[in-house]
Amino acid sequence: MDDFDGFNVGARLLEVRRAAGLSQRALAERASVPHGQISMVEQNRSSPSVASLRKILSGVPMTLAEFFEPDRPESDRVFFAAHELVDLTSRLHGADQAAPILFRQVGEARAHNLQILHERYAPGADTGPTMLEHNAHEGGVVLSGALEITVGTQKRVLGPGDAYLFDSRTPHRFRNIGDDDAVVISACTPPYL
Repeated sequence: MDDFDGFNVGARLLEVRRAAGLSQRALAERASVPHGQISMVEQNRSSPSVASLRKILSGVPMTLAEFFEPDRPESDRVFFAAHELVDLTSRLHGADQAAPILFRQVGEARAHNLQILHERYAPGADTGPTMLEHNAHEGGVVLSGALEITVGTQKRVLGPGDAYLFDSRTPHRFRNIGDDDAVVISACTPPYL
């Protein structure tokens, strides 16, 4: 399992970990994941989910965009056409596969310490039963569909025009419980993906 649309995740994780001067054990401790998980991914014996890879990268820290596009230059651009948004999910799911959750980023998030995403959740898409947690704040507005959002002990289904804003250190989860795609515009600072 060493190929995600032509991208060797194991080799890249090994490169990132070594550049940060971390042992597998140290990265595992910083990211709060089992030591064996780092080893399995680096050896391409395990294919991480988006949530798992994001959690591992939180120990560096590094976003998915930085992980998959290490040579992307920072930009002073102000305007972006729809086709110029950075696709953060196609490398994980392959260009020919339909991903249940799509994330498209506006510009260089790290350069501005702000990540703005256009998100699309297919019917039934779920960030997973393991709640997400990261050191940031995030918010968003649902443009279409129905998205169930759980933040800590609070849970609500949001529809078009409804919004959310919370401290991302609180465990959270996103699920599309509707029959149509749920589309969200969100922001996170500092960048997480």
